[in-house]
Amino acid sequence: MINQISKVFHAGWNLLRLVAVVSSSIATILSGLLPLFLKSSFSSGYLFFILIFLSLSAILVHGVLTHLFNDYTDFLSGTDAYSPAILSGGSRVIQKGLIRPHVVWQLGKWIAIILLAIGVLLAVVGRYELTILIFIGVWAAASYSLPSIRLSYFPFLGEWLSLFPAMFFLGLAGPWIIAESIPMWAVQNSIINALICMGWVMIHHIPDLEADRRAIPIKRTSVVWFVDKFGLSYARFPGFLYVFMAGICMFWVGLERPWAALLSLSLILCALFLILKIDPKNIHQVTHYEKLLLLLAVMIAVTLGVL
Repeated sequence: MINQISKVFHAGWNLLRLVAVVSSSIATILSGLLPLFLKSSFSSGYLFFILIFLSLSAILVHGVLTHLFNDYTDFLSGTDAYSPAILSGGSRVIQKGLIRPHVVWQLGKWIAIILLAIGVLLAVVGRYELTILIFIGVWAAASYSLPSIRLSYFPFLGEWLSLFPAMFFLGLAGPWIIAESIPMWAVQNSIINALICMGWVMIHHIPDLEADRRAIPIKRTSVVWFVDKFGLSYARFPGFLYVFMAGICMFWVGLERPWAALLSLSLILCALFLILKIDPKNIHQVTHYEKLLLLLAVMIAVTLGVL
C-alpha cells in the first residue's frame, strides 16, 4: 500500500514539473496581484485567497492538464523517445513506466471534461469571467498538443494561439476577478509576461530540436522552422524575438511607470545577452541558460508588479 502511494506521488511530482509552472504561471499571477496588495484597499486576506486559488488553478491546468496532453501526444509522435530529457522532453512519466499512455490520456480527458462542466455551471450563476478563464485554459492545453489541432507542431501557431492567450489571461485573472474593470497596468504586465514566457518556451525547444525533427508527424516548432530555413545558429532567434518584443513594450510602460520600465528593461537586456550566447549544440549550456532565463522571468514579473 505504501509503495503504491509512493509511486502515485512520484508520478504526480514528475508530471507537474513545478519548476516551469512556478516560475512562469505563478510569477505571472503575482505580477497581476502585487499592485493590489500594495496599493489597493482590498483586504490582504481576500487577495491572498485569490492568489492561492489562481495558483492552484494554474498548477491544475498548466502543470497537470497541459502536461498530460503534451506527454500523450509526444509519446504517440515519438519525439520524447529521442529527447535528451534535460528539463525538456516531457515529464517522462510514460518513459519511466510510472503511468501508462492510455491512463495519461484518460486522466487528461476527464480533467478537461470536469473543468468545462464547472465552467458551464459558473456561467449559469453569472461568473462569466471564471468561465472564460477556464475555457481559455482548457483550449490552450488541448489545442497546443492534441491531434488533430496540435498547434505546437506548427511554427508560430502554438505560441500565439495557445500559449499567449493562456498566459495573457492568467495575468489578467486576479484584477479581472477582484476589480470592477481591468487596469491598464494589468494589461501591460500580462502582455510582457506572456511574451517572455513564449521566449523561454522557444529556448526550451532547442535541446529537442533533433528529436522534434524525427517525430512522426514532424514537430515543426518555430525553432525547427528557423533552423531548417536559415541554419542552426537561428535556433536562438524565436526566443530572442519574443523577449525583444517584451523589451519594446517597456517604452509603453515607461509612459506611466518609468522605474518599472527601466529596471525591467535592464533584466530583459540581460536575458537577450544570455540568449545570444547560447550554443545550440551544447545541450547542457542551453539547459543552464534556460534556468537563468526562468529566474529573470520571475524577476521581471515581480518588478512589474511592485513598481
